Amino acid sequence: MSELVKMTPETLRELQLKQLDMLRYFRDFCNKNNLRFYLIGGCLIGALRNKGFVPWDDDVDVIMPRDDYEKLYQLWREQGADGRFRLLKTDDNMFTGNIFITITDTNYTLVKANQTDVDIPHGLVMDVFPLDVCPDGRFARKMQYIWTMLYSLFLAQVVPENHGGIIGFGSKVLLSIFRGKKTRDKIWRFCEKKMTKYKLNENKCVTELCSGPHWMKIEYPKHIYDGVAYVTFEGLEMPCMSGYDEYLTMVFGDYMKEPPKEEQVPHHDIAYMDLNSPCINYDSKRK
Repeated sequence: MSELVKMTPETLRELQLKQLDMLRYFRDFCNKNNLRFYLIGGCLIGALRNKGFVPWDDDVDVIMPRDDYEKLYQLWREQGADGRFRLLKTDDNMFTGNIFITITDTNYTLVKANQTDVDIPHGLVMDVFPLDVCPDGRFARKMQYIWTMLYSLFLAQVVPENHGGIIGFGSKVLLSIFRGKKTRDKIWRFCEKKMTKYKLNENKCVTELCSGPHWMKIEYPKHIYDGVAYVTFEGLEMPCMSGYDEYLTMVFGDYMKEPPKEEQVPHHDIAYMDLNSPCINYDSKRK
C-alpha cells in the first residue's frame, strides 16, 4: 500500500454516491433526536452550485454546535446506533487519530494514508466537526489557540503537519516528555474544557477549533447560525446555516466560481480503497 489510490472520475462518482447512505442515516438520527447540524465547506458549495457533490470532492463534512455535538456522542451510545454505520471518537476505549467525531460506513473499505496503523474500522468516512464559541477578548482568544493546539497535539498524538520551526520542535518535545496514555488523556481533556468554556450569549463570534490551524483562526459572526436554511444535495434535503452566503464568502470568496483546473482534484490521500468489500475484511487481514 505504498502508492496512493488514484481515482478515475467514475470511481470517484461511485464513492460519492455510496456516501449518501451514511449522510441520510446521520440526518435521520439527528432529526429524531432534535440535534442541529449543517452542511459546510465543499458539500455546501456543491449543494448550491451542483445540487450535490462538487465533481472532484471525495468526502462529506458537517458541523454541529458544541452542545449538540456532545449529545450526538452520548445519544448514539445510549440508543445503540452503531451497526453498519459506526461513530468513532477517541475516548477511553478507542484511539482514532482524529480530533473530531467521524461516522464510518463499514460496508466498504477506505484507508486514509495517515491512518494505516490505527486500529479502527476503516470504512467510508464522514467528518463531524464541533462549532465552538470565540471569546471577545484578544488575550483570551490567544489562550484559546494555545489550549486548542495542546488539545490537538495530545489527542492526535502526532506533530501537526506542515508545522516546522518552534511549533514542530515544541510539539516533539512535549510528546517526548508526556509519554503515558493516562497523562496524555488528562492533558487533552483539561485543554478541551479550557478551549470550549465560552458561552454564545456572552460573546460575538463562533469558530471551528477542531477543523485545523487555518480554520480555527476564522471568526464567524454568530448571527450566521441564528437560523436554518435547507438545500438540495443529491436529492436529499439538507440543513445549512441561514447565513450561508456570508459564511461561504468569508471563507471562499466567489464560491459559485469554479477553481482553476489544477485545483479540481480530491484533497485526501487514500492508501487503500475497496468499494465492493466491507472494511472488516481489511481489518482482519491486518490482525
